[in-house]
Amino acid sequence: MAARNKARKRAFQILFEADQRGVPAQEVLADWVRHARSDDRQPPVGEYTIELIEGYAQYAGRIDELIATYAEGWALDRMPVVDRNILRLGAYELVWVDGTPDAVVIDEAVQLAKEFSTDESPSFVNGLLARFKDLKPRLRRD
Repeated sequence: MAARNKARKRAFQILFEADQRGVPAQEVLADWVRHARSDDRQPPVGEYTIELIEGYAQYAGRIDELIATYAEGWALDRMPVVDRNILRLGAYELVWVDGTPDAVVIDEAVQLAKEFSTDESPSFVNGLLARFKDLKPRLRRD
């Protein structure tokens, strides 16, 4: 598994755990880092995972606002938890991270949806992130 793919999967897992526990993502990230340092059986939390979580946390309110605005027919709190957190991660990386092609970000998010969510989720994730890609210049400005 490629390093960035692994980093995205871990970042998704951290966001999911934070959502389930109702705590900030940075708190869960700190727990994971601390646990990895104290237990040799736990893999270390990579730098890109840390970057993704810290970056997401910086724009979390705006990201949730975008998802709620453009996810037609879905209120954020009624959306499946897995999908909501895949979208949060994908939206952050797509809109605010330069250096990764948009198609790669979307494809990785779709793969996470295939692995962790329902049969309908990959197309939902793909559609919403594709919309963000199209609106990216405006979303960054707003």
